[in-house]
Amino acid sequence: MTAPDAVTPTTSPTPKPAPALPPADELLALLDGRRLSPAQRRIAHYLLENLTEVAFLSSMELAERVGVSQPSVTRFAAALGFSGYPELRAALRPIALRVPEAGLRDRGAGNELHAALESDQANLEALHKYAADPDRLAQLGGDLAASEPLTVLGLRMSGPVASYFAYGAARIHPDVRVIDTPGSQAHEALLQATSAGGTWLVAFVLPRYAAESVAVLRTARELGIRTAVVTDIPLVPFAQLADVLLPVGVGSRSVFDSHAAPMAFAALLLQALADAAPERTQERLEAYEALADARGFYVTK
Repeated sequence: MTAPDAVTPTTSPTPKPAPALPPADELLALLDGRRLSPAQRRIAHYLLENLTEVAFLSSMELAERVGVSQPSVTRFAAALGFSGYPELRAALRPIALRVPEAGLRDRGAGNELHAALESDQANLEALHKYAADPDRLAQLGGDLAASEPLTVLGLRMSGPVASYFAYGAARIHPDVRVIDTPGSQAHEALLQATSAGGTWLVAFVLPRYAAESVAVLRTARELGIRTAVVTDIPLVPFAQLADVLLPVGVGSRSVFDSHAAPMAFAALLLQALADAAPERTQERLEAYEALADARGFYVTK
């Protein structure tokens, strides 16, 4: 009797494990995309520069070194997705043990600065989506141009971008009203603008989202005034309060958010506002320049 041929088992080659990221890059990946408060970002920066030390500190010791409260350290760990600081510290220790003797201060800090600039660059490049659909922006510009008065909202960190837009809009629109103070006066100002015939509110609601701004958006909805809301992502918790939602990326790599892209978008929106009423725009700009020359608003020599 002939023995059956031996069957050689086939085995798939064992996949090679993915190479571990350099410690600095692994730490940056842990922090990437997190929405951190300024105090939490101070902790993150200290972490990047002192990982081998931080990985073996208590939460109280870390708080003292950074100059924040111990609860801020706990909230920082939670913001990164950990149940508490001990779990975060346990995750940091294997990374810290792979840090070369030279440390990661230079590379981590350098990477973080470059990453901040790259984040802004990516956000600016993403604005091309609005240029790819100019009709949408032109339609909004026409709606805003027809609203007299036109109200602009910007509270807390959103204030500077709103102020820039409102300053430019006032040069080319006959009645621009700014809401830059929270509280009952903000709601009253919106009521007055609506009573005067205003039909649109341009709201800048950038992270961290001011609760007072969302309250004003609710009032606008109740009064029947339409809202164009400039924010950072489409899935904001107040999206349902926007008639037109305009997501523009915000740089979150620094201690404070970078509004480079929102400022650039505000300029695009001003252009759309100007193009919607070209004769009025030209007339108002010429009148302003004449006044500026007569009163010496600007240094010319």
